[in-house]
Amino acid sequence: MAREYLKKAVFTAESGASEVHETVRDILADIELGGDAVARDYALKFDRYDGNLLLSGDEIAAACALVPEKLKDDIRFAHDNVRRFAELQKSTVEDVEMEIQPGFFAGQKAIPVDASGCYVPGGRYSHIASAIMTVTTAKVAGCGHITACSPPRPEVGVAPAIIYAAHICGADKILAMGGVQAIAAMTFGLFGLPKAKILVGPGNQFVAEAKRILFGRVGIDMIAGPTDSLILADKSADAHVVATDLVSQAEHGYNSPVWLVTDDRDLARDVMAQVPDLIADLPELNRKNAFAAWRDYAEVIVCSDREEMAACSDEYAPEHLTVQAEELNWWLARLTCYGSLFLGEETTVSYGDKATGTNHVLPTSGAASYTGGLSVHKYMKIVTWQRATREGSRDVAQASARISRLEGMEGHARAADVRLAKFFPDETFDLSASV
Repeated sequence: MAREYLKKAVFTAESGASEVHETVRDILADIELGGDAVARDYALKFDRYDGNLLLSGDEIAAACALVPEKLKDDIRFAHDNVRRFAELQKSTVEDVEMEIQPGFFAGQKAIPVDASGCYVPGGRYSHIASAIMTVTTAKVAGCGHITACSPPRPEVGVAPAIIYAAHICGADKILAMGGVQAIAAMTFGLFGLPKAKILVGPGNQFVAEAKRILFGRVGIDMIAGPTDSLILADKSADAHVVATDLVSQAEHGYNSPVWLVTDDRDLARDVMAQVPDLIADLPELNRKNAFAAWRDYAEVIVCSDREEMAACSDEYAPEHLTVQAEELNWWLARLTCYGSLFLGEETTVSYGDKATGTNHVLPTSGAASYTGGLSVHKYMKIVTWQRATREGSRDVAQASARISRLEGMEGHARAADVRLAKFFPDETFDLSASV
């Protein structure tokens, strides 16, 4: 049967997005031209904060002292999980070499970038976990310098828990600044910071647009949109758990899509009936976000069978994908497009967002169809090298010369010719192009 939409989104994640490109472009240009002073002016305007921007060791220590011990324990727990998983990821990348032809060697090296900038949201919510996810992976990757920045609150500064998390995870400098001005400061190397070679971490639409504009000049983790989540559930799923998980992700923001895909119409209707009461029970700000996200962006889709469910999921390529269905191994083998996968009701997106070790900086808006999330690999350049003996270069030089001439690249061909003439002066080679 064709897919049946019991609930269809009014908008997509891109609908109604503000035209922020010109604003962000102008701010970046102003800061690049004016340097520290202009960045400080923007921080005062947007962050409404006139305290010290680059935190001193004493300020970091004072902030850490304000964090309750239980919270410190939780942060250390999450940091340990993220660190160990990142170390596992790093172990999958090795320096290698092989003898391509007798006497001709080629290889690869993994080289971490020398400076990274980690953005940690601190507006509506203090994203402690984002400090853990971004700084820890950069540290494990081997980045030479790590700057963490987070929006300060007026008259208060950066949340102490964010400072503590960034500090224990390995940040070399902590910048009390948010928004476009923070992205600019890390990219342009303001306030004595080294110029970041890669920018990572979630942020609002202005932060995302700043990263988009600067991409190419500096590396970025990804171009991110509103967070999104999809749940695949069959008749074995618990409707209350499914509904709770949908609401837990809808609270991210008014335009955060959540989708339920199922082959059980009764389950779908049960979940839809429970969601409004679960939203109503949230605190006010969370409730407002979840209500709008559910009303305008959520979808509930009924499919004929699990294969159609899987195909539907792959088309959506969700950032977060949860499976609450029988035969979890079948789903693990079948599904191909997602940022992070959560198998069974014993785990949930909230676990991955905060403490299990897998990273929560993930591709949104369908980007999971071609890329994964933040990992140690994002901070590492996979570069290649080659070397050869003179004899080893003989066949490669001849092939390179002939291919170059066939392409019309005479200069390339001559770079091979000159080596053959030098290394083998007594030999004659046929280096003409042939069709």
